[in-house]
Amino acid sequence: MNLENSEIAYFKQYGKSFQEKIFQSLINDKTWSIQMIEVMTPDYFELRYLQFLTSKYFKYFKKYKDFPTLSLLVSIARDDLIEGTDVLLREQVVEFLLRVKSNPNPGDLKYIKEKALDFCKKQAMKDALEKAVELVSNDNFDPVIDLMKNAIAVGMPHSVGHDFFEDIEARFINIQRIACPTGLGPIDKKDILNGGLGRGEMGVVTANTGVGKSHFLVHVGCEALKLGKNVLHYTFELTETSVGIRYDSNLCSIPSSDVRERKENVLNFYKNEDSLGRLIIKEYPTGAATINTIRNHLEKLELKSFVPSLIIIDYADIMRSTQRYDTMRHELKFIYEEIRNLAMDMNIPIWTASQANRDSANSDIVGLENMSEAYGKAMVADVVISISRKAAEKSTGAGRLFIAKNRAGRDGILYPIKIDTSMSKICILEESDEMSLNEALVADSKSMKTLLKNKWKEVNS
Repeated sequence: MNLENSEIAYFKQYGKSFQEKIFQSLINDKTWSIQMIEVMTPDYFELRYLQFLTSKYFKYFKKYKDFPTLSLLVSIARDDLIEGTDVLLREQVVEFLLRVKSNPNPGDLKYIKEKALDFCKKQAMKDALEKAVELVSNDNFDPVIDLMKNAIAVGMPHSVGHDFFEDIEARFINIQRIACPTGLGPIDKKDILNGGLGRGEMGVVTANTGVGKSHFLVHVGCEALKLGKNVLHYTFELTETSVGIRYDSNLCSIPSSDVRERKENVLNFYKNEDSLGRLIIKEYPTGAATINTIRNHLEKLELKSFVPSLIIIDYADIMRSTQRYDTMRHELKFIYEEIRNLAMDMNIPIWTASQANRDSANSDIVGLENMSEAYGKAMVADVVISISRKAAEKSTGAGRLFIAKNRAGRDGILYPIKIDTSMSKICILEESDEMSLNEALVADSKSMKTLLKNKWKEVNS
């Protein structure tokens, strides 16, 4: 029964207003949408325009593993509701979407979410009873039992998991990995990061103070921009202007100290370069931002039609947790868990940084054990990259990059690098120079051999 065609005052608890707000909740909260797609079908709505929009919303997710923004949904609806289709439906869809755009947060959404499952259960039961009446009237009793079982099961996940032997073919379906390259050629190779940091993954760069964590984050941000990807850069230490100058410096190949003096060069570069993605830099005071702060900011950006392809958080250690813990160790671990959950919810890669402890200040290689305060941070991350430079090496830009953890491929690999802090650029010196800790013990280079032998002794002492 469609509410718009009914003369009965059927609205009561789960009427038109409630059902419209359910759809708005789906648009506003993608995490909740993933939960609801398991228990809801578009037919549960009694308004045709909600059935239509929910169908398009869910179908998009099943195809692209992400939900469309409101703006994209408007475009999809417009393309489908062409001339010659149901005029009334087209008018209802347009009118409703205009209301949603003008009032994206109508209130009561927390209550709506709490009652949504009950709504789905009752709608499923009502549909089952209506079908059962028709079946019984035709002396067809057997399907009634299945109808009732399915209605009662609403709220339970559709999938019971991967049946290992029954679903063998599913494991060999070629799923394209959509990743954000680091721009460091050897690292982006198939057997290491397999193209870069993937959607829904969290990468962490760890180093001691002043070694180059922030420069690394700007470097990967610039690489994404060059590929036409939108980058959202959160800074909790530096100002938006300071970070912006680093991006100018990297993209325009102008030392940061000269950027202001060479303003015309910078402006001409951007004027002639139209293939770059968009960059948003947002500053928050140290210790002020939580993951909810970031989520709220992302919602505002979405209303302005900005959807990031990469998020950079500089850096997680100086964020504030949404929960209180007795120890800094547990609080930091929770912050990192929240960031990774955000990456998974948004289905985009997130790079952040972690401070290395004091013991690593003079270390040749910074390992997982050197991550400040919380080894648990490393357990949460998909990729952990460390950068190490001794004081004597800073003048030359020499350093080492170590793949400390990698869920996508090989780890335990060391690369000699050069860091140009004047332009926030990093390059791996020679691809052939990559070596594991074990390989380094028999390397021809005596200096590198000695360097890694000492580290090996440290690890095993």
